[in-house]
Amino acid sequence: MKNLERFVCGMTWGFMGVRGSWTGQAARDSMQKMAESSAADWTAIAFTAMQDTAHSTEIHYDQSPTVQDEEVRGAIRSARELGLKVCLKPIVNCADGTWRAHINFFDKDVPCEPKWSDWFASYRRFILHYAAIAEQTGCEMLCVGCEMVQTDRRETEWRELIAAVREVYSGIVTYNCDKYQEDNVTWWDAVDVISSSGYYPADDWERQLDRIEEVVRRADKPFLFLEAGCPSRQGSAAIPNDWTLQGGPDEDEQAAFYTAMLGSCERRPWVGGFMLWDWPAHLYERTQAQEDDGYCIYGKKAEAIVRRHYQERRGIV
Repeated sequence: MKNLERFVCGMTWGFMGVRGSWTGQAARDSMQKMAESSAADWTAIAFTAMQDTAHSTEIHYDQSPTVQDEEVRGAIRSARELGLKVCLKPIVNCADGTWRAHINFFDKDVPCEPKWSDWFASYRRFILHYAAIAEQTGCEMLCVGCEMVQTDRRETEWRELIAAVREVYSGIVTYNCDKYQEDNVTWWDAVDVISSSGYYPADDWERQLDRIEEVVRRADKPFLFLEAGCPSRQGSAAIPNDWTLQGGPDEDEQAAFYTAMLGSCERRPWVGGFMLWDWPAHLYERTQAQEDDGYCIYGKKAEAIVRRHYQERRGIV
């Protein structure tokens, strides 16, 4: 069984990037600032491919706005030069704005209707394409899916997909389930590492970790939060997954969330780390941090909290 050698001090990079935005000095500077200011030693390089709607069966990963393969390879090279380990994280979204958790079809294939079999055939081509790049570039980890709640019940298809991935990729394989879904996935034995999205209210971490711990114990697998974070926005600590929440910039709100999350997880030795959400490829100026109300911690109070935690975990004095 592939394992995590040590605690993952990670940050997600680049997710909102579109074709052409990962090239140039700005993207390289962003990743360097991420590594230096957060003390991260891992990064999840994340990007999106589109399908038209939640009921479409073709994923257009070779078209704009998806970043080009050379941009992906370039980001991996930049991470390598900074001494970062890499989890490659290709993600599917819907062009009409529907959240990918709602991608869904009839349980049985029906003639003249969109089908699971067609969707998984396209998704397989998509994931295997990037699995090959992950292998060629030496990525330590590959995430084969992210927060695809309605697909989680398709156990047979996921097992077949993961088996196909292992034919071309030799590193650590994980699947990033959505928040609250850890105990709904029935095929955790097929991956090397269980991962989920840690967007739990600041005052609810202990209860949720009690629940997740049972899943990890039964599966006997390593675990990490492949996403976790909170906007620096009024009210966000109570509902950190809602990036559309209305409220003014508030870095104290974000700092309180990180203090609660990291404190609770530190008492759980089975939590193997984080890929915190997130860090843009084109970063705002540090002097603008107080006006930014997004997830990025750059220049905010949460930055020092994360850096201190990661330095302690890495044994950096």
